[in-house]
Amino acid sequence: MTITFFGHSDVIRFDRVLLKNLLTDLIENQNATLFYVGNQGGFDRVVLTILKELKCIYPHIQYYIVLAYIPVKSGEYDCLNTVYPDGLENVPKRFAICKRNDWMIKQADTVVVYVTRGYGGASQFKKLAEKKGKLVINLANFKKQ
Repeated sequence: MTITFFGHSDVIRFDRVLLKNLLTDLIENQNATLFYVGNQGGFDRVVLTILKELKCIYPHIQYYIVLAYIPVKSGEYDCLNTVYPDGLENVPKRFAICKRNDWMIKQADTVVVYVTRGYGGASQFKKLAEKKGKLVINLANFKKQ
């Protein structure tokens, strides 16, 4: 099972334990083994941190940072843990994140989101994932543990 993530870039308060428990359950009970995460904001950083922790516990899982742009600084990302989708090099920069997010949805069986408002990129891609029939889990709908 392949999982991808979308959330508000300005996320401040977030229950990391809830996310870790959800991902653990998906790994142990739903055979989730492949994870794609972006690199644009706060939610992405939280997800990446938790995936690194889970990789130590479950060495068979794989996670990748999906880039919207080719890194400007050499060594900015570990190239072994990054993916740059084919065709993005021809997309105007202002559309690159949307094109990358479309690619992520196409790869996913399940989309985990943290969406608390009905506007913005995270909300837009949550709706697109639902429209495409993906299982969408919104962490904002769960009570704090």
